[in-house]
Amino acid sequence: MSTTRALLLGGIAVVAALGGGYWLGRSGQSHQPPATDAAEHAGHGGALQQIAAEVAKERQILFFQNPDGSADYSPTPKKDDKGRDYTPVYADPEPEPVAAKPAGKGKILYYRNPMGLADTSPVPKKDGMGMDYVPVYEGDDDGTTLKVSIDKVQKLGVRTEAARLTTLTRSIRAVGTVQVDERNLHIVTAKFEGYIERLNINQTGQAVKRGQSLMEVYSPDLVLAEQEFLVAAKGAATLETASPEARDSARSLADGALARLKNWDIPAAQIERLRRGGDVTRTLSLASPASGIVLEKRAVQGMRFMPGEMLYQIADLSTVWVVAEVFEQDLAMVALGQTARVSFNALPGLSFDGKVTFLYPTVTEQTRTAKVRIELPNHDGHLKPALYGTVELAAPVADHPVLAVPDSAVLDSGTKQAVLVERGEGRYEPREVKVGARAGGLIEIRQGLAEGERVVVSANFLIDAESNLRAALQNFHNH
Repeated sequence: MSTTRALLLGGIAVVAALGGGYWLGRSGQSHQPPATDAAEHAGHGGALQQIAAEVAKERQILFFQNPDGSADYSPTPKKDDKGRDYTPVYADPEPEPVAAKPAGKGKILYYRNPMGLADTSPVPKKDGMGMDYVPVYEGDDDGTTLKVSIDKVQKLGVRTEAARLTTLTRSIRAVGTVQVDERNLHIVTAKFEGYIERLNINQTGQAVKRGQSLMEVYSPDLVLAEQEFLVAAKGAATLETASPEARDSARSLADGALARLKNWDIPAAQIERLRRGGDVTRTLSLASPASGIVLEKRAVQGMRFMPGEMLYQIADLSTVWVVAEVFEQDLAMVALGQTARVSFNALPGLSFDGKVTFLYPTVTEQTRTAKVRIELPNHDGHLKPALYGTVELAAPVADHPVLAVPDSAVLDSGTKQAVLVERGEGRYEPREVKVGARAGGLIEIRQGLAEGERVVVSANFLIDAESNLRAALQNFHNH
């Protein structure tokens, strides 16, 4: 308030104190001095009337209000019980003080909410918490950038990461067991009756090579077939000068005996030896059909075996299967050729990567799961049948790369989502975004952010799961 105005109001107070003060009418009425019978005050009337007229001319007072803001009014100046002056209420509001323009700043465009909310004012004002609105100058930022001191950035533990294009994959977890690759499982049996004379492989778990002798067997039928072949072969040789019919009959007998030996899976080397005129052998060596590990051994030295009876079970474990139990709600995200990673409690620190090779066509009613077959290499022999493990399948959320940031970067107010974009030099811009799918600790940003822009992903005020955008912005501002 100007000095002149203070002097004028002081003059009015003097008038009131003398008991001959002038009262001012309500709602635009002119200020008229009250009549008085005291002659001694007549000399002062002209001066007081002039002061009141100048006050009324400058600003018209409607009434005086109790200084505590209650509904207590007076047409003339007065004091309350505490000795405080009543506050004059003018017909025209007092113009707002113009904020001093800092050096180097341009014209004030507007005033923004100090909490970073979308609320602006053309004149200075305060928010609900009594904080002054912040002026935004011409050529300055748009008023949404938050300034944080470097010291507080370090104290808060603020960490930023760049938004990047990536393929979002959702992890599907299941349990599974190691099983033998059925394509590499072999059963050793004989097609003739016989006796085991000697076992060359006599332990379960023993490694064997393809063509290695497993046992020596004696079979009367086998010896008889060899003898028949030798007799037929010699007869065909002696009938070279006989009639064509006799020669053909002898060759047929020899060929029949040879075919019987081949059908019994007699080794080709032994058959060739017989054809060259070798002697009949009493025992026959049974060889391993494949390289692998003896999973089961039923052969016992001296035992009699029958045609088709299993003597050995041999498996090649260089490749194994893991059959996983996947819940039915996750089956839609599993496909052939999908990458899988398997880990085992029995093999800490090791993990094995494989591919989904088969989806079983049925669902187990009791567990509501379906079997998924995963093929794993087992070059070091760590994986053993029936080993129990955990399977993690990487299921792509979309068939193309999307823009994503860590999910901790998104501040969710319940109805809106926002991120804090790093603008450099401790400045951060709250920006509303549209989000999409979440997977693997990342969240898709569909709108509001560009590739390469860095966003805040870690700060101590974001640890609380209940924190929202307003709380985050308030913590940033109060530095």
